[in-house]
Amino acid sequence: MITDDFGRRFLTTVNDTDANPVHLLFNQWWSDATDEVKDAYVTILLSDPVNARWYEEGRYADPVDFDALSRLPAETLGRRYHDWIVDNGLTAQIATNYRQFHDALRASGSLDGMPEPMQFAVLRGFQVHDILHVLTGYDASGLGEIALQAFSLAQLQFPYFGMWMATVTAQMTFNNPSAIVPLMDAIADGWQYGRTTAHLMVQPWEAMFDRPLDDVRAEYGLTLSPLAARQSAAA
Repeated sequence: MITDDFGRRFLTTVNDTDANPVHLLFNQWWSDATDEVKDAYVTILLSDPVNARWYEEGRYADPVDFDALSRLPAETLGRRYHDWIVDNGLTAQIATNYRQFHDALRASGSLDGMPEPMQFAVLRGFQVHDILHVLTGYDASGLGEIALQAFSLAQLQFPYFGMWMATVTAQMTFNNPSAIVPLMDAIADGWQYGRTTAHLMVQPWEAMFDRPLDDVRAEYGLTLSPLAARQSAAA
């Protein structure tokens, strides 16, 4: 059930994403979500033994030594991740301080109502998001971002990723019909890619930073999707 209060917040995101970004919409939802739906999402998350083990062991990645990544060989996952952050105008602060950001949100009450396992999942999701861009080959364009969110939803049925789908499909339907075909193509590409790829969300990528990116992709069966291949070739 969508309450009137959350419905207004959702419409704000649809009409002006900058005014209420999806990550804030996600946080706002938990105070309105029913216990039944919350429990269903927790069950989905912990039914995967890999997710359950990471949650039970409290595996949060340590902050990344960003300067050390810059000294790795160019073909490694860590160096490609470093270059991704730099090339897209991000900073080492953004790349390494997700735990601090998460703790600040919790202290402010912004995460009230969100079950602890879901807090774990969203923190790990923030930590690996840009790493997944590098691994999947999706670029930082709007279509690359939507494709990665669809990829992530296919890998883990998590409300944050679903809210991206709900938001962009509402935007294209009611505000921008010319975006329907490219957005649906990106969503379909990401969904199929995610459904046919090994589970990537909670792998220990930080321990693989010194390995060649091609070797890591091969180990996890990451054959670039049509959209990701085109975007990588254009990079």
